[in-house]
Amino acid sequence: MRVAVRGENSGSLRHRFGAGCCALLLLALTSGGAAQAASSPDHGGSGRLDPRITEIMRKPDYPNAQWGLLQQDPDNGRVIHSRFAEQFFIPGSVAKLFGTSGEWDTLGGGHRFKTPVYAVGERRGTTLNGNLGLVAQGDLTMGGRTRPDGTVDYTDLDHTYANDFPGATLTPENPLAGINKLAQQVRKSGITRVNGNVVVDDRLFQPEPTFIPEPTPLMVNDNLIDLLTTPGAHPGAPAQLDWRPKVAPYRVTSSVKTVAAGQPTDIQVTTSDNGTRIRLSGTVAAGSEPALKVSPIADPAAFGRTALIEALGRAGVKVTAKPTGANPVGQLPGSYKGRPRVALYTSPPFSQYAKLIFKVSHNLGGNLAICLMAVSTGSKHCMDGFPVLAGFLDRAGVDRKQVQLLDGRGGNPADRTTPKAVVQLLTYWQHTPEAKVFRNALPILGVDGLLADNCTHCAARGKVFAKTGAAVGLDALNNRLAVGAITIAGYLDKGNGRFDVFFAGVNGASTPTTDVNGVLDIGNDLAMISAYLQEAAARGES
Repeated sequence: MRVAVRGENSGSLRHRFGAGCCALLLLALTSGGAAQAASSPDHGGSGRLDPRITEIMRKPDYPNAQWGLLQQDPDNGRVIHSRFAEQFFIPGSVAKLFGTSGEWDTLGGGHRFKTPVYAVGERRGTTLNGNLGLVAQGDLTMGGRTRPDGTVDYTDLDHTYANDFPGATLTPENPLAGINKLAQQVRKSGITRVNGNVVVDDRLFQPEPTFIPEPTPLMVNDNLIDLLTTPGAHPGAPAQLDWRPKVAPYRVTSSVKTVAAGQPTDIQVTTSDNGTRIRLSGTVAAGSEPALKVSPIADPAAFGRTALIEALGRAGVKVTAKPTGANPVGQLPGSYKGRPRVALYTSPPFSQYAKLIFKVSHNLGGNLAICLMAVSTGSKHCMDGFPVLAGFLDRAGVDRKQVQLLDGRGGNPADRTTPKAVVQLLTYWQHTPEAKVFRNALPILGVDGLLADNCTHCAARGKVFAKTGAAVGLDALNNRLAVGAITIAGYLDKGNGRFDVFFAGVNGASTPTTDVNGVLDIGNDLAMISAYLQEAAARGES
């Protein structure tokens, strides 16, 4: 599990955790979160646990922590290893397996989001006397990550984590790609002038403040402005700034200075009340890699409206309405029946979006899954997605009484799961026609996603396919980090097309100091446990 790179300024870390942020998942740690056992652990199973695993679990670093473990053969149900398999654990982002699986089942892996633009008004030649309506469909990326081959791009440490950890990077695709394609299609439809307005129809579902981050029907660049700072030519020189997507009325300025190589890179981002004026300050080390930060888009619908008006202008379509300002929802029609569709953006298949969510632990996408399951029932209330998820888990053979969820990302204090429930879900997928697609959507040990930096030269490299999770907060009393959970769950390649399913996790650990690299060490312990499990399984010892 990739958590951070070394050398982060300890003061900025304390500020970050004190502000309520955490490792890879924002989660308020509550009492009882360490999942202390009320009964003795179940050490059942037919295999002998690798002594390297027991050595990790018995480290003096984990004096008050509790470990959970379950490894099972999905073909015959044989339990190889089991420890507290039916006890609740904080799942961290492993919870994304549930919600995203439910969305996959509801929509289908081949589902493509189709975002239309309608002409609402009277057409006279090349002029539309009326409005253009972009009807948002909950497309997670709107083309902003789509490669030329139609797959969805990602980096091992996603830009959505840029404010939490150094080392986050950007994909090269244009965040406005989908918006630009819609504008170009409007022009190809013959429209060159709109005597009226552009309106984003974001009535697909209502905001759900319980979900953090909060999904919206239209999302451009994950509802974020990317801010990239490159050190100047020498210490004392102003740093270079680039940012995207460049849409009015957003403006970005920087006073970041270059300091000597080896000095701390410490960049702060401040914004105006409406989020449209962004300022960067602080320092960046000479010779270092560009430092990425992000700032939230305060009003995604208004942002998308302006982005489309600007894109229309670039495509040769004049819109008479002022490009900036609030999204004029009062001008939305009751329906689009009989209205000509003048543009349509079609997304990659949903299985590609699931891959993005799993590989980078995409929190916005994880929460969006619940909202889109609600939409499938005709509801606009995201919470109505949970009964849909419940129905899927029942059909999948998952004992949902062993799962507690209040979001789709695994970031709510209520979220809990047992190792058994996770393994039941993984077993379900292994028996479906999409088993390989689902498995390859998970981070691969030593290869990609949040497991890219673990076990890069060990025998298990490329043979563990697993979702990771973390829940971390500041222990101000002891000036350290409270690690509510580090978890990992997925598949162990035994060779010849055979796989075991597994869950491993630790709740109630802590780090010696506030250095987040202590969390990295715990994450590496979990990754190595998965590697040792895979090695034993491949040797036929399971």
